[in-house]
Amino acid sequence: MRKIYIFDTTLRDGEQSPGVNLNTKEKVEIALQLEKLGVDRIEAGFPAASPGDLAAVNAVARAVKNATIIGLSRSREQDIDAVREALQGAQDPCIHLFLATSPIHRKHKLRMEKEQVLETAERAIRYAKQYFDKIEFSPEDAGRTELDFLCQVTDMAIKAGATVVNIPDTVGYMNPQEFGNIFKTLKENVPNIETIQLSAHCHDDLGMATANALAAILNGADQVEGTINGIGERAGNTAIEEIAMALATRPDFFGAQTTLNLKEIAKTSRLVSKLTGMVVPGNKAIVGANAFAHESGIHQDGMLKEKTTYEIISPDTIGLKESKLVLGKHSGRHAFREKLIDLGYELEEEAVNAAFAKFKDLADRKKTVNDEDIRAMLEEKLIDTPEVYTLETIQVSYGNQSTPSASVRIRNAEGEVVEEAAIGNGSVDAIYNAIDKVTRETVELEDYSIKSVSQGKDAQGEVHVVLKQDEVSAQGRGLSTDILEASARAYIDALNRLIDKRKSPGRRDKMSLI
Repeated sequence: MRKIYIFDTTLRDGEQSPGVNLNTKEKVEIALQLEKLGVDRIEAGFPAASPGDLAAVNAVARAVKNATIIGLSRSREQDIDAVREALQGAQDPCIHLFLATSPIHRKHKLRMEKEQVLETAERAIRYAKQYFDKIEFSPEDAGRTELDFLCQVTDMAIKAGATVVNIPDTVGYMNPQEFGNIFKTLKENVPNIETIQLSAHCHDDLGMATANALAAILNGADQVEGTINGIGERAGNTAIEEIAMALATRPDFFGAQTTLNLKEIAKTSRLVSKLTGMVVPGNKAIVGANAFAHESGIHQDGMLKEKTTYEIISPDTIGLKESKLVLGKHSGRHAFREKLIDLGYELEEEAVNAAFAKFKDLADRKKTVNDEDIRAMLEEKLIDTPEVYTLETIQVSYGNQSTPSASVRIRNAEGEVVEEAAIGNGSVDAIYNAIDKVTRETVELEDYSIKSVSQGKDAQGEVHVVLKQDEVSAQGRGLSTDILEASARAYIDALNRLIDKRKSPGRRDKMSLI
């Protein structure tokens, strides 16, 4: 199968992302991970940009042994000399020359005619050829360059000694049909085109970088240039992981493959994200947090029956352990039951139904329900004591310059709903005073504790209280994403147990799951 070479420009074009500034140590760390990933070529930086960038490129050149190391250069001798200095010690050096060719760049940036562009580029390539066996030349903004002139430029680059001609869609203007046609035209019209490699460098301004790069492959491109996580100037570059997985997933269609170690993709993505500070969006293809996560009940049911129903890539392929069935409000009973089994709970059908109802209620209040939430929900044991009092609603008013107040609506065993309000030293005290007014019970709060059962701002809180009445004490537990509601539920739970103990002094609580 035809090999597609991977040219990684994370350290050069990727570092040009606004707000990204990698130091030498970080560049070397990323480069060594790219080497583990198996990229063929690493563009380490733009040596003429600054002494620091030159030193960083040199550090990468000396550290990496199993990839071609490339330095970017404008078509001018002083830039070429900077790349020569930066790539000293490289096992396999290459220079990447560029010069703009599109009408808009020729007129407004270079202020050159076509002939001047050809002469300047040819002079630079011939000068570089004295020092480098491998030369890549890029006609900047090739996507908006006239096709006949692009053929002329490519022909000139081949004759001058370039080994790779890169076709950049510098501003992300192309669509797949147009971009693919450029490669087709070059292949058909430029003499000796088979003696060099054609490369595609796409930007994502219109969201088509990956599609355009794949179109280039279908039309004869030998190399794709891109970055990890698709970072880069403006909207970014072609995401290397997307190209690699598209080819690996659809060899029947593309008839081409990379030689990347696909199991290093996830690790490389995490490293680049960490060191650049650029967070990978959750919905990012291949490496986003949701790329292998399923919440829809229909999708989860299909995944549990046969993973390929909704998953075209195994997470193991890119170095992840497994898919995630995310439990949320869209999840179905099948996924919930499997999660219970996975957590070690074997429940009867009636208990599963009760647990699922509680889960759905929790999922409406919490974006994602994690394992600890489910454990806490299952272990919020229900006693077989009649519920004398049931919380309906609570309303709390609090300000640091005012006295906290609370009102509660509570249903008693006869079905009557009673509402009372009270003030207190704090919000919890006000709630408990209001409950006391409804129940007319005189109790002593012996203990009150609170803990988080999961992580995040929307974590569930579990409140534990111990109430004492005369010589009888009882404990109660309450669970909610709202800690004041959990406090009220725990207090009423303890009250119900106290009342039951008072009616049946010799009785012991019988606890059962859900």
